[in-house]
Amino acid sequence: MKRVLEPELMEDAEQVIAYAQADFEIPHNEFIQRLKAFVNEPTFGGKALDLGCGPGEISRRFAKAFPLAKIDAVDGSRPMIDYAVSSITVEPHPRLIFIHGKLPHAELPVVHYDIIFSNSLLHHLPDPQILWQVVKKYSKSGTRIAIMDLLRPGTANMAKSLVEMYAATEPKILQQDFYNSLLAAFTPEEINVQIAQAGLSLTVEQISDRHVFISGIAN
Repeated sequence: MKRVLEPELMEDAEQVIAYAQADFEIPHNEFIQRLKAFVNEPTFGGKALDLGCGPGEISRRFAKAFPLAKIDAVDGSRPMIDYAVSSITVEPHPRLIFIHGKLPHAELPVVHYDIIFSNSLLHHLPDPQILWQVVKKYSKSGTRIAIMDLLRPGTANMAKSLVEMYAATEPKILQQDFYNSLLAAFTPEEINVQIAQAGLSLTVEQISDRHVFISGIAN
């Protein structure tokens, strides 16, 4: 099945609220656990960059998991950033800063980061090199890179089955978004080609029936 593009930004108010309030406990916890194992440094106090942070749920989980870290979290959707800012508590602020900016032109306050992570951004991008080139730009030797995203199933019917399996109780707008995202996602083979074209050395691992985890350390 060929890739079907979806809108790059989630800006509709109903869409933002549905996404922010959806039950992503299992995949989000999986991502954080993988980040913790990947960093393997409980006292990590470096600078982190969250690309495509959406409503900020992953950013907040990362801040809680690494209480000494500082995080810049960026997203191109102003409603998403507004939701993220409004939902933040006293802690971890001011370690966590939400930034509105569309990649690759977003202005970030740090030249290089110690870890760059992203969850569910890649499939939104019309050109996947936007993500990989931003990762390269803000990396330095030793920067940890961790990306989790959806995988495109083989057929539209398989995508519908995944929606029924994992989002049957979610609002219709979220079910449609999930379906569109599955059709817009990449295969592991396509991702391997992308990172090779970008000159990155990363490992691509399928970790579920709908997720891929991409990780490595910048040279």
